[in-house]
Amino acid sequence: MPAAIAHAFRAAVDEAARHVGATAPNPPVGCALLDDAGTILAVGGHHRAGTPHAEIQAINQCRERGLLDRARKAVVTLEPCNHTGRTGPCSQALLATPVRDVWIGVRDPNPHVEGGGADHLRQHGCGVHVLRPIGPQAEIQSMCRSLLAPFAHFMRTGQPWITVKQALDATGSMLPPAGRTTFTAAASLDLAHRLRRATDAVITAGGTIRADRPGLNVRRVADHPGRAPRVLAICTRTGEVDAAYLQAARARGFAVQVCTDIAALPDMLGMAGVTWAMVEAGPRLLAEIEARGLWHDWLAITARPDGADQYSIRVREGDVTPLRLFPELAAVKE
Repeated sequence: MPAAIAHAFRAAVDEAARHVGATAPNPPVGCALLDDAGTILAVGGHHRAGTPHAEIQAINQCRERGLLDRARKAVVTLEPCNHTGRTGPCSQALLATPVRDVWIGVRDPNPHVEGGGADHLRQHGCGVHVLRPIGPQAEIQSMCRSLLAPFAHFMRTGQPWITVKQALDATGSMLPPAGRTTFTAAASLDLAHRLRRATDAVITAGGTIRADRPGLNVRRVADHPGRAPRVLAICTRTGEVDAAYLQAARARGFAVQVCTDIAALPDMLGMAGVTWAMVEAGPRLLAEIEARGLWHDWLAITARPDGADQYSIRVREGDVTPLRLFPELAAVKE
């Protein structure tokens, strides 16, 4: 894979990652257009469902800048679509440009359309390259798979990807000091709110609500404007939640769902269109989620005695996790 193509893939992933959390139920996708010399002419990302896809965004940018006649190569994190939904087929949009060399990070995980875009491009004279999961292309393909992981899981199962975020002190306790609700550093608090922004739902427990009255909305960073309401899933066996808290949660923009059977939680969230959910709760719910295998990746944030935080990530199956999209977590090992 030429160095210019690898660089373009990184730019496309970075652009797509800016919109993670706003595109559901569509996947986040990035596209870069290059000239013959490998210079990036434009980078587009899908912003939200119903708006132009990443390829169209990049094409429009090139056209507005008067550069479209120079476009020869396209780098796309996900196979271009070849069907008409709320927007037109991206494969046909690319064919209407001078682009004749297309690099694809990941095949479309939708079994009804996989290969359609790539085949259509090949049949109409484009060179199509799909990244391989081994060898020199593996690292870049892993980035594209991490970007797509929640959507791909949702397409296979109808259920969301579930991330657990757990904050611990240096002794391994989840209980903050008296008079405080957290003990992690400011940078980790910012990260927690960026994670909330990237997900479609927050999962918590009735006990956490009674003890802490958490807001669980995005506050320390700017949220995606105009995005669909996030789901707040409250796990409580009794089904009872304080009415004032529920009213306040809805006023913060949440679509609240109460779950009395944790085994039914993935299906409940999947039916609500949630592709990526994050658990923010106490040790009892976390222990049950772990015991039942209802998680896909697990981020532990440990406050060290020196005031800095240490991050660790566990992935239940394989090695792909959307947590790698966050710069401070990109190189974190289990």
